[in-house]
Amino acid sequence: MLVEGLVAVAAAGGGAIVQAAGTDAWNGIRGGFARIFGRGEAGREQAELERLDQTRAVLEAAREGDEAERVQIAQVSKWQTRLETLLEDLPEAEQQQVVAELQALVAQAEAAKPAETVHNDFRSATFTNSQVQGSGSMTVTNNYDK
Repeated sequence: MLVEGLVAVAAAGGGAIVQAAGTDAWNGIRGGFARIFGRGEAGREQAELERLDQTRAVLEAAREGDEAERVQIAQVSKWQTRLETLLEDLPEAEQQQVVAELQALVAQAEAAKPAETVHNDFRSATFTNSQVQGSGSMTVTNNYDK
């Protein structure tokens, strides 16, 4: 059974795969995860590349709405489970090496995440006692990760 910290790393890894699919960072992240799962065996690594490509195709097929969210959750869970199994089967020294590799891939996926944008249009707003009331469009840019 895995300790809580390893489960968290596996969960972050599953999320990184889903988050990176469709971004410019995909090829690097895809290759990194394939190497982790392949453990030095070219055939296994190729099989993992194909699995990762399948994941990307499934995610792209379900682009919007509730279906997209369900597919994303399912894919994160799938990869988290695979990572937990991998980590559980490794000797402790290798486990720590793979954890470091996973953390680097998670950081790479986070860096590639598109910025969220929100724009506030206060042309029709009324300011009362530090409150804003009004209507219109709103765009917010999330740059806290940068």
